[in-house]
Amino acid sequence: MSEVLIIDGYNLLFNWPELIDLKEKSSFAHARDKLIAELINYQAYWGGKVILVFDALHVPGGMERKEKIGGVEVIYSQEGETADAVIERLVKNLGEQGQVYVATSDAAEQRMILGGGALRLPVAELKDYIEKARREIDEKGQRDTGKNLLDDFLGGETREILEKWRRS
Repeated sequence: MSEVLIIDGYNLLFNWPELIDLKEKSSFAHARDKLIAELINYQAYWGGKVILVFDALHVPGGMERKEKIGGVEVIYSQEGETADAVIERLVKNLGEQGQVYVATSDAAEQRMILGGGALRLPVAELKDYIEKARREIDEKGQRDTGKNLLDDFLGGETREILEKWRRS
């Protein structure tokens, strides 16, 4: 059974003090990009599929747009459509393929996703999971410093060929 995490993007962004600060000091796009980068790392750590939904409700002429960034699917709703509506549609479409989690702090949305068979995940809890994953990744990186993991798997002849290439 596969697992899918659908995230209300702006709901998470506006509940993450560092991202709010980044938005105010730099730009909204920078904060959104930082959130996406965090989710790319989290998806690799967690192993499930992450879908991030941003609301473009008030973007004149905006069409629904989907893109993959580092393995994370990012969806921007169309003009006149809320992120909640996109999330509801995703829950209905993905519910039979595996376990679906929805990260939002919107109470009405939480009730809807529970009715659709998904499990709710408050954004504050997701933020804590992401930060814990980041700490574990950093700790593992520090433990592995100095190791050449590829070198551990290379045979002597292959190692010699690569060394010749490196020196030429």
